[in-house]
Amino acid sequence: MTLQLSADAVAPKAATPQKYLFGPVADFLMLGGSAFLILPVLFLVPLEYEGPVAATMVFVAYLVNYPHFAHSYQLFYRNFTRKVSGDGYDRSLQLRYIFAGIVVPLVMAGFFAYGAAAANTRLLGYATNAMFFFVGWHYVKQGYGMLMVDAVLKRKFFDDRDKKVLLVNSYTVWILAWLQTNTAVTQGKYYGLDYYTFAAPSWIADIALLAAVASTAATLLMLVNRWRKNGGGLPYNGLVAYVASLYLWILIARINPLWLLIVPALHSLQYLAVVWRYQTNVERDSSDAESDPQPKVLSFLGPLYRFRLLGFIVGGTALGYLGFWLIPSALTALVPYDRQVLGSSLFFFIVLIFINVHHYFLDNVMWRRGNPEVSRYLFR
Repeated sequence: MTLQLSADAVAPKAATPQKYLFGPVADFLMLGGSAFLILPVLFLVPLEYEGPVAATMVFVAYLVNYPHFAHSYQLFYRNFTRKVSGDGYDRSLQLRYIFAGIVVPLVMAGFFAYGAAAANTRLLGYATNAMFFFVGWHYVKQGYGMLMVDAVLKRKFFDDRDKKVLLVNSYTVWILAWLQTNTAVTQGKYYGLDYYTFAAPSWIADIALLAAVASTAATLLMLVNRWRKNGGGLPYNGLVAYVASLYLWILIARINPLWLLIVPALHSLQYLAVVWRYQTNVERDSSDAESDPQPKVLSFLGPLYRFRLLGFIVGGTALGYLGFWLIPSALTALVPYDRQVLGSSLFFFIVLIFINVHHYFLDNVMWRRGNPEVSRYLFR
């Protein structure tokens, strides 16, 4: 899960972009504003409703979480041969595509194959901690990326010093949250397998807390100065996304058990806002984008580009269901392994961690500076 788009990835010389991805209200809710509305309500919900909330979020996962992962595969591996051959991509980006698209999945597949064959529960358990590490990193980088996106849309840019302050604050908050988990928990279960955190000394977490407080204060001061320089304006939807990602979804995620169930969906919705806008612009770039879809019975959907966008979304939903349910279910039924040691959900455990970690590497390539597709399609 990593949208880490740099503001440098967007060429200021490009045509003046629209002010919103979809609209002021839609952007606010999708980029993170809904978190500020939902979290207070959860404190009024008794904890005995955790079961119904969990069941609801399983359904939401089909509609939001799974497509969010699947879309990254749809975008990353589209025209993959051209990307790895360097056709239109500089050498650095070409190597990144090869590493993230080929090397990383092969290494992870080998790791999980060895761990499962050796029934090494401790080794497999460490993969859970690695997933939490990358997920936290991914959340804060996506929050920063959303702020940069909105800054470009609103033409309220941050200079290099401002961006460094924002990034330092992102990393300090992320490190604090990760260290807190690794001092509060030593062993837990994930899909039936034990996982182990690192016994970080409490004094390290205390130092991280001071650093996070200091960086937050520096960020607030920077934003006040930027507000003044911009004549009283800031990319507010982007700031909502940044604050929600760092503080609500990472730092205080454990404040309420029900909140832990909802955060992944809100994060995924944030990602979908950018991907759907990006894909809309891709589809509108085709020569027949405004023509009617065929057969004519589909004309109620509007121009052809909307029909193609719907196909992209439906395809992502189907791919997510395939990856998260059908494939692990089939592997569980067909592949023998030591269920007494590894439990009955081994392949669900493997697939979930594999996709979460790989997602970070995919997005780390797609949404970075120098990717010609980003500057061409995201801000049109």
